[in-house]
Amino acid sequence: MTDTALAQPAAPSPGWQIDRFVVATALTGFALLAGLIWLETKPFMVALFVIGTVLGIALYHGAFGFTAGWRNLVVHRRGAGMRAQLLLFGLSSLIMVPLLHSGQAGLVGAVAPVGTSLVVGSFLFGIGMQLGGGCGSGTLFTVGAGNIRMVITLVFFIVGTVAGSIHLPWWLDQPGFDPVPLVATLGVSGAILAQWIGLGLIALWVNRVERKSHGSVERGELLWQAQGHGVFRTLVSGRWPFTWAILILAVGNALTLAIGGAPWSITFAFNVWGAKALEAIGVNMGQFEFWQWQYPAMALKDSVLTNIPSVMNFGLLLGAMLAAGLANRFNEASRSRPESRQFLAAVVGGLLLGYGARLGFGCNIGALFSGIASASLHAWVWFACAFAGSLIGIRLRPWFRLPN
Repeated sequence: MTDTALAQPAAPSPGWQIDRFVVATALTGFALLAGLIWLETKPFMVALFVIGTVLGIALYHGAFGFTAGWRNLVVHRRGAGMRAQLLLFGLSSLIMVPLLHSGQAGLVGAVAPVGTSLVVGSFLFGIGMQLGGGCGSGTLFTVGAGNIRMVITLVFFIVGTVAGSIHLPWWLDQPGFDPVPLVATLGVSGAILAQWIGLGLIALWVNRVERKSHGSVERGELLWQAQGHGVFRTLVSGRWPFTWAILILAVGNALTLAIGGAPWSITFAFNVWGAKALEAIGVNMGQFEFWQWQYPAMALKDSVLTNIPSVMNFGLLLGAMLAAGLANRFNEASRSRPESRQFLAAVVGGLLLGYGARLGFGCNIGALFSGIASASLHAWVWFACAFAGSLIGIRLRPWFRLPN
């Protein structure tokens, strides 16, 4: 469901082979990083690194992103991707809302204020994901799979997050109100039920759109179909049914919360990487208010190997690389070169993704997926505004010579 089919696994060919060099590189990188994390931090960080790696494998084999899923619904009136996302949100809400409110000390949900910053940021992010070709998770796993254009998107994604961090204090002074955890007013069961009703209504709308255009709703995307290959071969080198990816992503996010104390997030790591790069060339990031706040200041000072989003992102990249190597698809992705307007789309899209993610308190993972899994109102506002921005981005894609 990402922007390019070259990032997605195809059905394994009869003469299935693996890319030994890519697989060896990914495994070597995994072993080295795991060792460094073990030496520099604590064992739980290695566990989170492993979880990030598994999430990268699941994202790649399930082709599970948000960008093309939304675009397929708008342009082609096909709702498979959106249905998969809604199922993921519903399952994660069922698992994580009770966990967050179980009384276990040290667990913090993905909750954020609702206001101008959230609305503007998520809207810009929605435009950027269609021009850049991926969301937060989609950008990372396609880069891991060797997609050249998405490397450009990622670089400017990082630039955008740093710019957003500098401007965020001003945006937070604009009209808005404090975070609204649904559990506070509805209780745990009520919050889960309310979110399921909301997700169900969206699913009914998605099905209606597809049925109106095609006469029926495709159901096979959720279930495994043999197509001449066994479960193991599909697991290692083929396209997964959405159900497999949904289960792994939901359990992975819950484990991230249980082990790391907070739900899965991605884009704060980009902030840290960009700020550290600027500090390395002499820019004092501590002069900016955002980098004086406790958590950003600590992340800027400490090694990236002690930063949970960074460690999980490294795992995600290596997991996608390993999966692409096992599917023998890495070289296909790396041969895709963007033309000039597509390059410009990657630059503009990346900047909008980064800036929007910082203003909107995260991307499709940290703000939307983890936000709904935390029963936070801001995630629903983010969903609506990002989808609206995505509609604009879809209209702009033909000018950049990007296919719809």
